[in-house]
Order: sequence, then structure tokens, then C-alpha cells
Amino acid sequence: MNSIDTWIASHFDDEVRFLQQLVRIPTDTPPGNNAPHADRTAELLAGLGFEVEKHAVPAADVQAAGMQSITNLIARHRFSEGGPIIALNAHGDVVPPGEGWAHEPYGAEIVDGKLYGRASAVSKSDFATYTFALLALKNSGLKLKGAIELHFTYDEEFGGELGPGWLLAQGLTKPDYLIAAGFSYQVVTAHNGCLQMEVTLHGLASHAAYPSTGIDALQAATKLLTALYAHNDVLKMRRSEVAGITHPYLNVGRIEGGSNTNVVPGKVVLKLDRRMIPEEDPAAVEAEVRALIENTVAQSPGIQLDIKRLLLANSMKPLPGAAPLVAALQKHGEAVFGEPIPTSGTPLYTDVRLYTAHGIPAAIYGAGPRTVLESNAKRADEHLVLVDLKRATQVVAGALADLLAA
Repeated sequence: MNSIDTWIASHFDDEVRFLQQLVRIPTDTPPGNNAPHADRTAELLAGLGFEVEKHAVPAADVQAAGMQSITNLIARHRFSEGGPIIALNAHGDVVPPGEGWAHEPYGAEIVDGKLYGRASAVSKSDFATYTFALLALKNSGLKLKGAIELHFTYDEEFGGELGPGWLLAQGLTKPDYLIAAGFSYQVVTAHNGCLQMEVTLHGLASHAAYPSTGIDALQAATKLLTALYAHNDVLKMRRSEVAGITHPYLNVGRIEGGSNTNVVPGKVVLKLDRRMIPEEDPAAVEAEVRALIENTVAQSPGIQLDIKRLLLANSMKPLPGAAPLVAALQKHGEAVFGEPIPTSGTPLYTDVRLYTAHGIPAAIYGAGPRTVLESNAKRADEHLVLVDLKRATQVVAGALADLLAA
């Protein structure tokens, strides 16, 4: 073992306890009251010797985005002058636990080498990965040039604009490279974009005994749903060349409407999600979806239509400058895990796009299994295999050492 791996192995129990404390503090988003978790994380980091900057997003901005509180954290450590600045980003906000858990969602219980709890895999795990990788470097005795920044943010579930997007817009950071929360068996270098829209169909409510006196918004919505789902047959023909990404897809995730069983529905609201492959142009996608909706609803006389964009997240595409970062992660990943660590894309969208939009070369890598489904992320009994946490910490620390080598 080298000095980095030896330090990580001897402090791994501390790393697990650090993660357990983070998992035990709920960060359900919604409602998105995330400042308490940031405050506790800052305390824990200070206890490990870090100076932590707490950047509270203005309450009006947070509430306008549908959340309650956000405090983003930056901890910076400079080894010496010269060399690159490398940021490590993970998000603390997470979807509510839902039902069906066999383990307490915020218990951070360890069973058979797995730590259970909401956000144990995505992505409080990488609060631990990145913190202890940096600690290992600080205690390694190696001569390193440059700096590392920990970016722990709290707006991934709602799009990231008040997380990394806010830090970047405020000029609080300008790293040369970024590693962001991911899983251990591949280095993700590209991801899908996402368009989310709210579509409201206004008809005219009336008594069900006199349906001709109303305008049925639900019948119009049914025609629209048929057209939207039929559009997926078209989208399946648009194939991505990025490994791990197949084709675009449109999903209607929520429907609200009507007032009672004996009333012709006067209003129906649909919320849809259109995933965009990296090869697609977001403006063209939005125009296409809007035209499909407008042309379909126009076939239902008397229906008034409102379309509201909820989110437009661009895709992540590999930047040429990311090659040294990706190569370092692959090299150490193969050495630690004993198998090749491929590059791939993911159909998810992430906060990483906000960094690459600023020209910052990035890669997605952290602690976790081969697939999202294996970790139960966003489902009951989310968990992290602790050996993956240890190994990922070694990989990240080793890659950082290479990039910061004096």
C-alpha cells in the first residue's frame, strides 16, 4: 500500500461514521429545508480541520424555486502555488423516502457491509468520498501543487441553478477541473438534457347531466396524451452515439384535473418530462414539443391552452480538456477495482452541465455500484456497499495526486 491508501484504510471507520451522520439528517426536497444539513456538515468539516465557507442563497430566490432554505458550502485547501484547482461536487438534497422501506430511511443502519438510508448512495456518499480523499492527500506527505475545493450543494433535485449554478454565477469559484458525484465502475463523461413543462387545458365545467353545456378538458387531454405517447415512436428512431445513452423519451409524470364525479372536467394539468440526447438542440426540442401540443389541442374546439416551461437542463458533452482527468480516474480505478473502468454516458441529467457550460472540464465518478437500480437510489432501501466507498476514496485520492503532482 502507498501512503494514501494506508491512511484511507486506517481512517475508514471515521469515514463511515462521517457518512452516517450526514444520512441521519433529512434533506427531503420537497419541501427543501436544506440549510440545517449544510450547517451540520460545516460543523463536521470544521472538526476535521477545514475552513468552511457557508453561502446562503437569498430566501426570496429559494422560495421562488419552490424550496425553503439552501446554504451551499465551499471548503478550499491549497497545497502550494501553481498547479490546477480541482473542484469536487456532491449534492445533499434528495427526494423524500416514500414507502416500502425495510430499514429506517434516516437510520444509516449497516447490515452485511451495506449502509442503508436515503441519500446513502446519491449523493451524500460522495461527501464522504471527497472529504476523506482530500484528507488523505493532506496527510500523505506528497509534494503537491495546486488546490482542491469541496463544493457541497443543495439544489440538484430541482435543477441545480441555486446549487452549483448559483456559486458559479456569483463568481465564488472558477476551478480548472471538476469531479462530481457518481458511481465506481465507470467514468461518466456525458449525460442527457431534460425539458420539463406544465401544460394546462382550460375547458368549461358543467353538470354531468348536461354535458353539452360544458367543454370537457379531460377529453382534450386524452387526445393530447395519445399524441404525446405516439411521439415516442418517432423519438426511438433518434439514436445517440454516446455509449450508455440510447434515444430521447417523453414521459407524462403527473395529471391533475376535474372537481367531482358528477362534473364535466373544466381544467386538466399535465406535467411532462422530455429527455434529450447530447446530439439534440434544446431550443429545437422545445419548439417541437410545443408545436405538437398546440396542434393537437387545436383539434378540440373551445379549449384554451397554457404551456409553462418548468426546467430546461442542457446535456453534458465531453470537453477536450477533460482527458487528463478521465485518464487519471480510469488508471486508478483499474488498479483499485482490478478491472477496466470504461467511460460512458448516462440518461440522467446532473449538475455537472452547469460546470461544463462555464468551460470547466468534468467527469462524474464516486462511490456506488454499476447501475443506479442496484443502489435503489430514489427508491425504498437505498444503500451503499461500504467496500465501494473505500475503493472510490482511494481512486479519487490517487487521481487527484496525479493531477496535482509537483
